[in-house]
Amino acid sequence: MPDITVTPTGTDLFTVTIADATSSTTHRVRVSAIDLRRIAPGVQPVRLVEESFRFLLEHEPKESILRTFDLPVIGRYFPEYEQVIRSRLS
Repeated sequence: MPDITVTPTGTDLFTVTIADATSSTTHRVRVSAIDLRRIAPGVQPVRLVEESFRFLLEHEPKESILRTFDLPVIGRYFPEYEQVIRSRLS
């Protein structure tokens, strides 16, 4: 699996870099406090973002992941996302 680096860049913004042996991609993700409480209560936002990108990489190549998005958008593409993330982080 590629390396995932999550860097807080604002109150609810994160920059995520995904790197493997050949290339890297950069993504900007917003996680509101409301979404954090709903998806993964009690979990640090960086951990939620990192695990969310692991989930995404299990379903698509890093180049296919949106470059900028709000975290709940993942559920539009993968309806099982929130349930899977809750079980992984609990």
